[in-house]
Amino acid sequence: MLARVWSAAIVGIDAIKVGVEVDISGGLPAIVVVGLPDAAVQESRERTKAALKNAGFPFPMRKIVINLTPADLRKEGPSFDLPIGVGILAAADQVKTDQLDDFLFLGEMSLDGGLRPVAGVLAIAAAAQRLGFKGMVVPADNAQEAAVVPGLAVYGCQHINDVADFLNNPDQHRPLQLDGQAELAQSAHRGLDLRDVKGQAQARRALEIAAAGGHNLVFVGPPGSGKTMLARRLPSILPPLTFQEALEVTQIHSVAGLLKDRGSLVTLRPFRSPHHSASGPSLVGGGSFPKPGEISLAHRGVLFLDELTEFKRDVLEFLRQPLEDGFVTITRTRQSVEFPAQFTLIASTNPCPCGYYGDPVQPCTCSPRSREQYWARLSGPLMDRIDLQVVVGRLKPEEMTQVAQGEASAAVRQRVETARGKARDRFHDQPALQCNADMQSQHLRHWCPLNDSTRNLIEAAVRKLGLSARGTDRIIKVARTIADLDGADQLQAQHVAEAIQYRTIDRMQ
Repeated sequence: MLARVWSAAIVGIDAIKVGVEVDISGGLPAIVVVGLPDAAVQESRERTKAALKNAGFPFPMRKIVINLTPADLRKEGPSFDLPIGVGILAAADQVKTDQLDDFLFLGEMSLDGGLRPVAGVLAIAAAAQRLGFKGMVVPADNAQEAAVVPGLAVYGCQHINDVADFLNNPDQHRPLQLDGQAELAQSAHRGLDLRDVKGQAQARRALEIAAAGGHNLVFVGPPGSGKTMLARRLPSILPPLTFQEALEVTQIHSVAGLLKDRGSLVTLRPFRSPHHSASGPSLVGGGSFPKPGEISLAHRGVLFLDELTEFKRDVLEFLRQPLEDGFVTITRTRQSVEFPAQFTLIASTNPCPCGYYGDPVQPCTCSPRSREQYWARLSGPLMDRIDLQVVVGRLKPEEMTQVAQGEASAAVRQRVETARGKARDRFHDQPALQCNADMQSQHLRHWCPLNDSTRNLIEAAVRKLGLSARGTDRIIKVARTIADLDGADQLQAQHVAEAIQYRTIDRMQ
């Protein structure tokens, strides 16, 4: 007899419907899996056979052919265990087949028939809803993750016997109900707070501008000046995730297998901080079956590169295209996948190899040549893409011992949300623009017209700093954000002047 069960395979962060066709016919007992399965899918033959036997189901001692369609799509991972098991039971007339066309099945099976969680369930759930499936049957540990997608009936099962009972007695089972938007509304930022930062007024101001406009930022200063402390508090002043953004972030983390201990929905903006020894593929993603890298895991959040100049130059060059386009494309022989990568880059570095160039207390021991080689690790095109470049100086003695706390993150976040609200109103007919940093040259001409005073300031900065056209555009974007924080509709000279001061280390040696 022939039976067909529906499942799905992950491609990038999306899912493609996969048909699991099971045919039981005469011949010597054997199980054959075709349809470009990888080793894990091939091994599911033995797992499924043992699981069904140990669960009490008579296993058909005949020839079983399992075809995974489409045949030209590579299938990977243990998530096909459950649909293969259900297909064998259906083909052997041990479960009813009425529900098979309406539901999508996935999950790994242990040898006793228990169901184990798998990665990528949210992406598959979104695809199931888009393809018109009534619902999904998944391991119980994945049920909340799948139930985040509205309008999809999700049944979480602990054991293959539970799945068989659902197919034979569907009226006795109820889908999991979960209100993802309510869960997101109840979440609150519980991270580090900006009030803990002492002094550093200019750095705090730059952090606020970066949050309000989505601008990239680098802190340069001696060891112990508070660069890392400031950077780690950027998420605390960013606006909360919208429900759609939370779904995007959760889908990426689901595909990467990072949701096991994080519940059903990622409710806080991501903060990723890879070590400076990270490779290029670990940043942008890769592998024979491409998986998202750090820049995609930071989507809608923050990517923090501590000790920026310690990263290999070729690794940093991988960031240029994602910083400009907001996505990264990974091409392999059989497929090409696209991962979203709309993140705010924040970095920190010392001003020289010894770390004390320009420090008023500790003398620098580096030669001009060594400082030049140190900064040569950062290419001009990469620095052009960093809007805010801020020198963080050593704290004064009185600042180190001050008792009064600084302004709290909540107060700063309120100003940031107000500024972003002005930007959203401005971009109401441009859904691709989320914040000022997303603007292109044509948008600058429309929304950031220059008068004589602002034009003269920018021309002087270009001559003095040797800025490129991209660097000039980024000054205007930052000025637009400063104006939004100031509540001004038009760019004024003070907005442009403040934006220019954040480019003063462009040619630091």
